[in-house]
Amino acid sequence: MRPTLRRFIPLALFVALAAVLGVGLTLKPREVPSPFIGKPAPPFTLPRLGEPSRQLSADELKGQVWVLNIWASWCAPCREEHPLLVAMGQAAQVPIYGINYKDDPRNAQEWLLKLGDPYAASVVDADGRASIDYGVYGVPETFVIDKTGIVRFKHIGPLTTEVWQRDVLPLVKRLQG
Repeated sequence: MRPTLRRFIPLALFVALAAVLGVGLTLKPREVPSPFIGKPAPPFTLPRLGEPSRQLSADELKGQVWVLNIWASWCAPCREEHPLLVAMGQAAQVPIYGINYKDDPRNAQEWLLKLGDPYAASVVDADGRASIDYGVYGVPETFVIDKTGIVRFKHIGPLTTEVWQRDVLPLVKRLQG
């Protein structure tokens, strides 16, 4: 290789690295594609929070559009999104069901009593298996599931008013229509 071309190797490497990093900055880490979008929601049958003798299954929810929120009382981002969920639960535009992930049920009940309970029902996923079946790797995560039990949307992290109004609510209204 000629000596004059060797001088440009560091510059070429720098430009290539800058391009890769530049593309990385445009990615949205909250928008991780879910393999469940367009596929049946994983089944679950779990005890209801506060009523362990009663169970709730995903099959019981077929026939309606519903939101599934996976949360825990020990989760700081869950606390951040909770006022929005309470407001949306009170607005009653779509039923919200909760899966309480790897939590002490007493702490979860106390948390809902203190902060408000937005859920039509919340179930206990003590070992986290049902949540893992949904591909959850951290709480909170939220899903929109259609009348036939197909996952139509997934949001990782705390919901915001913007996400609810831009993504969740229009999708819910379209699916309900």
